[in-house]
Amino acid sequence: MTSGDPGSGWTFLTNHARVLSLVARNPEIRMRDLATACQVTERAVQGIVADLETGGYLTRSREGRRNRYHINPDTELRHPAEAGHTVASLLALLDGTPAGNGDRAVGSDGN
Repeated sequence: MTSGDPGSGWTFLTNHARVLSLVARNPEIRMRDLATACQVTERAVQGIVADLETGGYLTRSREGRRNRYHINPDTELRHPAEAGHTVASLLALLDGTPAGNGDRAVGSDGN
């Protein structure tokens, strides 16, 4: 296999970055849709969302049966190599949009 093959064992983005990006793009996305898009289990996505919430990247509020997440765009990325870079700058890079668009409200029904 070459490094460009999908099954080569490595990718440029972590599942945490994928989940954050997908949640930012689609406020109605469900846990099962995140799992399918990231090719991981729903249980893994639940853990990732919990990590992002614990790390201050997301906050969650309950609306009926749904969870609504608000991305905290000013939260700095964790790794020292990304010191000074924020969630907003990461999402702008991934989405091709300007950084600093303020709070992005996103939601999921927890399924």
